[in-house]
Amino acid sequence: MYISTRGNIEKQTSAEAIALGMVPYGGLFVPDSIPSVNWQEYKDLDYSNLALRIMKLFLTDLPDETIKNAVSVYGDGRFDTQNPVPLVDVGTYGFLELWHGPTAAFKDIALQVLPYLLTSSIRTLGLDSEVLILTATSGDTGKAALEGFKDVPGTRIVVFYPAAGVSHIQELQMTTTRGQNTHVVAVNGNFDQCQTAVKKIFGSEEIRKKFSESNIILSSANSINWGRLLPQIVYYFWAYLQAVAQNKIGSGEEINVVVPTGNFGNILAAYYAKRMGLPIANLICASNKNNVLADFFNSGIYNSNRPFYLTYSPSMDILISSNFERFIFEITDRDEEKVSKLFSNLATDGIFEVDSETLEKCRQNMIAGWAQESSVLESIDRVYKDLGYVLDPHTAVGWRVYMDYREKSGDNTYTVITSTASPFKFANSVLLALKGDDYKNSDPWQALNTLSDLIEWKIPAGLKNLQSMTIRHTDKCEPEKIPSYILAFA
Repeated sequence: MYISTRGNIEKQTSAEAIALGMVPYGGLFVPDSIPSVNWQEYKDLDYSNLALRIMKLFLTDLPDETIKNAVSVYGDGRFDTQNPVPLVDVGTYGFLELWHGPTAAFKDIALQVLPYLLTSSIRTLGLDSEVLILTATSGDTGKAALEGFKDVPGTRIVVFYPAAGVSHIQELQMTTTRGQNTHVVAVNGNFDQCQTAVKKIFGSEEIRKKFSESNIILSSANSINWGRLLPQIVYYFWAYLQAVAQNKIGSGEEINVVVPTGNFGNILAAYYAKRMGLPIANLICASNKNNVLADFFNSGIYNSNRPFYLTYSPSMDILISSNFERFIFEITDRDEEKVSKLFSNLATDGIFEVDSETLEKCRQNMIAGWAQESSVLESIDRVYKDLGYVLDPHTAVGWRVYMDYREKSGDNTYTVITSTASPFKFANSVLLALKGDDYKNSDPWQALNTLSDLIEWKIPAGLKNLQSMTIRHTDKCEPEKIPSYILAFA
């Protein structure tokens, strides 16, 4: 069963929680209890069966066949490697490559699964309704969601993205998406404005009533939806099993995990994996110049009233990290009243402050740091020269924060750094790091081929020939017009 972080709705089944996406009155769904597991029971499983075992723990009311069909995506050719999530070891740490899916970003791992879970949830509830999936994206979620839900019967999906806040390749991935049920909208604003508007739609009783009258259910493909976050827990178990198999750690020995963080869902999945019994010592939350999370762990004050920066790592350009609410809920021993007050303050005033005891618990469960823009490019260049490995800018943020942490702490625990996107998605920035200013404004398609020739890696299939594909989505709107745009679907 699932409960609200704000205690404002009765317990829901997993089908209900996934179908709703988020709590209609504000708040997010979390399991009413976190299962404990023995990771050693999973050591002989392949990735699909590992996902099956873990996800079944949280989806007890969905048919086994649904979950089996969902996890089959990891072995049916959608991913470009036989191991969909390889751990690439480089010595005292390794990169967990999460970008071998169809859109070359970590969001694929969950968003190839979510359509199975969502459509099954609707059937399990006995509903004969169309599902309208609302999604805000800072760059990668949008295309991964569109690809996952493209032409899925009984669904339509609308993706809102900040017009000036994604890379050229990310934008073309979205605007060229096929499918009769896909809609993409460029918003003249930033990601936080897109996400806030979507949340307000979910919280509007008037809007939900109008859609209900049209026999349409609103749901989400963002990580506010537990069905999106759950599959991400799996790959932390997989990372640990690979580290053991590669003899990087002994059985039962702890690892550190570093996650470049925007909306806080990816690192929250690692936190839940640790809660389930995975031997994780430290979770390291890495931010870019939009360092609201790093500041919180330093001061106890979450303040989104600050300048918003467009960076080399656009998928992390976020000031309101939605999944942070789930983390605070767990840290406060599931104090619904406290969480409700804090996040109501964030919604109205853009700021909240926790007490010293809560801050200390946060610090005990997570370490935070951030990387300057110049150090992101320096990190890409250094890792390539020293190790022959190529980082995208988001992974470079994680690497830089980890190096700073290791130098300061002297902690040589084997560490897994999540590599969240292919460097080819940000070829111009990577070339700028490796070759200098001559590539600062180079043609993005030429940059793809130049980077491929330079590092001798293949361009991911999903990025090839994008420049020759027809742009199918040209809708634009202001942030305040998002609700009226959505109401047209009713």
